[in-house]
Amino acid sequence: MARPAGMIGLASGAALATDDPRYTAAQFPPNKLLYLVQLAESRGIDSRGWFAGLALSRAQIADPALRVSYRQASVFVRRALAALDVPDAGLRVGREGTIGGFGLLGLAMMTSRTLGEAMLAGIAHHKICGCLLDLSFEAVSEREVALVAWPRFGDIELLPFFCEELFASCLMIARELVGPTLKPVRVEFGYPQPAYENEYAALFDCELRFGTPQCRLLIDAQWLAHPLPGHNPLTARQALALCAQQLTPDGGEPHQEIVAAVERLLRSRLQQQPTIADVAQTLNLSERSLRRKLAESGRVFREIHDRVRAERALALLQAGALSVAEIGGEVGFSDPREFRRAFKRWTGMAPQDARRAA
Repeated sequence: MARPAGMIGLASGAALATDDPRYTAAQFPPNKLLYLVQLAESRGIDSRGWFAGLALSRAQIADPALRVSYRQASVFVRRALAALDVPDAGLRVGREGTIGGFGLLGLAMMTSRTLGEAMLAGIAHHKICGCLLDLSFEAVSEREVALVAWPRFGDIELLPFFCEELFASCLMIARELVGPTLKPVRVEFGYPQPAYENEYAALFDCELRFGTPQCRLLIDAQWLAHPLPGHNPLTARQALALCAQQLTPDGGEPHQEIVAAVERLLRSRLQQQPTIADVAQTLNLSERSLRRKLAESGRVFREIHDRVRAERALALLQAGALSVAEIGGEVGFSDPREFRRAFKRWTGMAPQDARRAA
């Protein structure tokens, strides 16, 4: 999508670019939808009406395998914001951001060499975190760099919510990586100052500008070289490779829906270690047809299976409730030693080390 030169001149009521095929491409995890439902539940608000006509349910949005389109997400968010009547909802959601909540991308960021490398990894794979803005990373001057965000499909109406959530969560995660002393040089917002500007000031603790041509979070360039204590080059590379497999290219690709179907089926049967023949039979395909469709989408069954198992194992390790042996059983390994070897192959680190890093 072409980046707009500015935002202030765009009216909130302007027609969205809904004829763009990416508008209905299911490529975003439902993180924000789930956060909003949880916020509604905490306030005793019934969210069932938010799902009307979207082919989604409350149970589905808690499924990490689910991907939603921008259309589904934006309609849902509009309904949620109207029902919640919580002006600073974006800041509230963003303040809950943690690196552990990013799954494999969080692991890639934690094991990056520097904060700059972690930021670049996050920007390159922002879609798998559910970010509904387009992003870039730019040098503003010799001393300042900026995370720049702009709305998809000309959707200015939701820009405040999406921008609040993005910049707040980015700040929380950056501070988690390098410490609480990090604060932006300045944050710029491409929309008018809201009535709750004091909430912005308390969170960002820096100069704030509203009604700017761009939405930008600027930091001192010296922070980019700040080393990260969890640096592990092998783990970072392997985690990034797994992240890359989750990306759905803009505009879609042949049989991309088959990849999503295989992922959902694998997640529901990890303990049974389904083979490609098992999956093909369930999907009413021959094994040969399934292999061909996956190949046309640039995927291989074993890589998908490994990534699904790695994601599930990492989530269970971070939760901390099960032993390593029990987690191995959850993802299909009867022998804990085989699970440890497989996990090390997937992520570059032992399960115990991944648990300590969480």
